[in-house]
Amino acid sequence: MAANGASLERRSSVRRSGSTVREEPPPAEEHAAAATGPSDMDVLKEKFSKLLLGEDMSGSGKGVPSALALSNAITNLAAAVFGEQRKLEPMAPDRKARWKKEVGWLLSVADHIVEFVAKKQVLDNGVEMEVMGTQQRRDLQSNIPALRKIDAMLLDYLDNFKDRNEFWYVKRDSCSESEKEEAGSDEKWWIPVVKVPPNGLPPASRAWIQHQKELVNQVLKAAMAINANCLMEMAIPECYLESLPKNGRVSLGDALYRNITDVEFDPDEFLSSVDLTSEHKICDLKDRIEASVIIWNRKVHNKDGKSAWGSAVSQEKREQFEERAQTLLLIIKHRFPGIPQSTLDIAKIQENRDVGFAILESYSRVLESLAYNVMSRIEDVIISDNVAREKAKKDLPPGTEPAPTPLPEGADSMTLLDFMGWNGDAEGKAEDKSPSAADQDDGRLMKLPNIMTNLKNTYMDVLGGHRSPPGRH
Repeated sequence: MAANGASLERRSSVRRSGSTVREEPPPAEEHAAAATGPSDMDVLKEKFSKLLLGEDMSGSGKGVPSALALSNAITNLAAAVFGEQRKLEPMAPDRKARWKKEVGWLLSVADHIVEFVAKKQVLDNGVEMEVMGTQQRRDLQSNIPALRKIDAMLLDYLDNFKDRNEFWYVKRDSCSESEKEEAGSDEKWWIPVVKVPPNGLPPASRAWIQHQKELVNQVLKAAMAINANCLMEMAIPECYLESLPKNGRVSLGDALYRNITDVEFDPDEFLSSVDLTSEHKICDLKDRIEASVIIWNRKVHNKDGKSAWGSAVSQEKREQFEERAQTLLLIIKHRFPGIPQSTLDIAKIQENRDVGFAILESYSRVLESLAYNVMSRIEDVIISDNVAREKAKKDLPPGTEPAPTPLPEGADSMTLLDFMGWNGDAEGKAEDKSPSAADQDDGRLMKLPNIMTNLKNTYMDVLGGHRSPPGRH
């Protein structure tokens, strides 16, 4: 009887366990989540967990500072979203939605960066008194909305190329050698080759594409100005100062030093005398000039701890050399906007501890990169059109003139100044939207409105002196 009772108990327990298993099938929500991917809340938790851990997933406290983690997050997001934008076409809806959503999460940190300001408060008895209140930091309050508008304009410019069938793209592997040479070098082998009709673009399309280039160029200049101002506000790291040579001659080299210290100095002649045929050479020249600027500035204000009595170069000469070097840096940055960051910029970003600066610098940098890529793709279309027109011109009968180019159809499109509500002087109005060829070759910017920066000492002020007289932008 005891054995029969034990067997019955075992069978009943088996039935109970089996029924329990049958009563717990996987929920339908888990199947849906697996099919559609992680939810927004899961992605948000993952992103901010990485920010709090400083990208050190072991949790051992060896991660990077919060400012650098946030800068890397914005940079990596832009690389994932915009890295596939290789053609002049609207962004895919899923990538556009992801960018707007996730960059909004990361920028929300700026809403909680505040500063104390004096405010007037009226008590119940009518007495007015001044109290301290908080508001968003002024540089963020001014520049974050401006960058958001630049972001929206770039996406709108890409949307303008929807259903444009005047040009198309083919894979580089399917082109002949002559077509590859016309398209440019093979360094960017992942960029498809743009094709236009045999006689080139129609006149109206040619004018429209040129107008789009001018609009994107305005946005590029605005993003570059904000990024340059933000980098200028960041302090120079001590590790960079310790790596500097002892004087400007050692930094520049004898040949460059003679050119920049010559009595008759011309920045255009200086740049035409140096080799700027590759990105590496341009970055090397920029690094040398930036290092010499800081060396001269420290010597002018005696921040290197050495006496200037035994120096063969006067203080006035050093100030003049610093001003010339600043001019060269400005021209290089705007003549070659797509070059990588300099050693000084990288050091500033890595050693920066100000989260507000990290947000402004990274957001403006990724928008500058997107604007530059869009303008490069537009220039590819213009180059292909010019090549096709030159070929077609050879087949024209003698004495035949090409048809004049009409005004662009989208000439009334909203420009950067209209979109952002900036009211500049005559240099920023509609008649100057098309910069002359001389201005483009010179690399100098159109006049932009003043951009708000945090009221902290710049690195020139930290060194103990004033900035060079010429404006940077």
